[in-house]
Amino acid sequence: MDKKETIRGFSRMSREEKIQHVIEHVGLSEDLKQDLDRYLHPSEQTLFNNISENTVSNYYLPYSLAPNFLINDTMYIIPMVIEESSVVAAASKAASFWAKNGGFKTRIINVEKNGQIFFSWAGTVDDLKPYSKELEILINKVTESATANMRSRGGGITSFEIKSIDNMPNTHQLLVKFKTGDSMGANFINTCLEIISPELIHFINSKDELKRHGNAKSIMSILSNYTPNCLVECQVSCPIEQLKPYAGEFSTQEFAQRFKQAVDIAINDPYRATTHNKGIFNGIDAVVLATGNDFRAIEAGAQAYASHNGQYSSLTKLELSATEFTYTLEVPLALGTVGGLTNVHPMVKASLEILNQPSAEQLMQITAAAGLANNFGAVAALVTTGIQKGHMKLHLSNILTSMNTTDEEREKANEYFKNETVSYSGVENFLKSLRN
Repeated sequence: MDKKETIRGFSRMSREEKIQHVIEHVGLSEDLKQDLDRYLHPSEQTLFNNISENTVSNYYLPYSLAPNFLINDTMYIIPMVIEESSVVAAASKAASFWAKNGGFKTRIINVEKNGQIFFSWAGTVDDLKPYSKELEILINKVTESATANMRSRGGGITSFEIKSIDNMPNTHQLLVKFKTGDSMGANFINTCLEIISPELIHFINSKDELKRHGNAKSIMSILSNYTPNCLVECQVSCPIEQLKPYAGEFSTQEFAQRFKQAVDIAINDPYRATTHNKGIFNGIDAVVLATGNDFRAIEAGAQAYASHNGQYSSLTKLELSATEFTYTLEVPLALGTVGGLTNVHPMVKASLEILNQPSAEQLMQITAAAGLANNFGAVAALVTTGIQKGHMKLHLSNILTSMNTTDEEREKANEYFKNETVSYSGVENFLKSLRN
């Protein structure tokens, strides 16, 4: 078969036909089917087939638990789905430390989400301002049935704003703001926007004072994953003298100053800020995945928020007094605990049960605590022993697995590397000497 030829009707093929087509098209061995068969779920495969398109197997990631998270005086065990062992270990270690030092203090700043209706029109925003009240009445009227259930739960449309698009003449948007209760709200927001859009265009084109600027035309309507007003704050604080477990060879004062230098670098240097914030999302993404939320949307919105002051920067800040260490994370997290996978995926249901069925606001706070815990552990390692010492020791298990070690070899390697730096070549050399 010509490898440049498009595949027709792939979605209508059976699972076996899809796999065989891949084997023939790419020139793979028949062993591929055995590999794919191995990870089929014996009892839940129909469910997983229906979650996505063209499903031929399942891609498993570890489902781990990070204990001892004291958040607003309530103790949590947090489910985390992630392939990097050091993330769960760092989160658990930091959680245990902060549980002895007051725990994580969190608060919801706001829970507002955004949708956008884009349209082209030769008029200006100022031309539309006198009609704001009429537009408000119109928007509430046409969405009344669509928002009824959400309004009964305290949500719905909260406000709107008409804005022009920079550097694009005659291009405008109606920015609509929503509260969506315990749901993430994407479908609700998009439904409302698609109801409003034609009514907005008709409104503009029916007003004599407005249509003299020419007809308005719809461009598109979609929610925004940038949610700068769906914010949670998470903070830890303790006397500097309590930081000894993380200070290593430094005094606690030296450790605190070095930690502050590292955070300030991340605030002012976007290269460092990117990796600094990645450490936050090691924790956040793991909880978002475990609870069936959209980690791509969360990442996109929070990374955009990291630039809201005009330069990409740290999502955390550190305040030091003469005696006190106070570390704060502020991040947008548009999460939900109803709808989507929460109604379908058994492991998502398990996660929410482990977390005692949190509301969306509670889940925002739990997730932020996981993010701050991981970042705290990473920065503490960076300014003391360096990141590789702890990371590679935890990565040792993966290296040993990749080298097909026996239980006896694994045991001896774990013992040997307690006092040695772990590297791929170091493990390889150790095994060679052991096997010889």
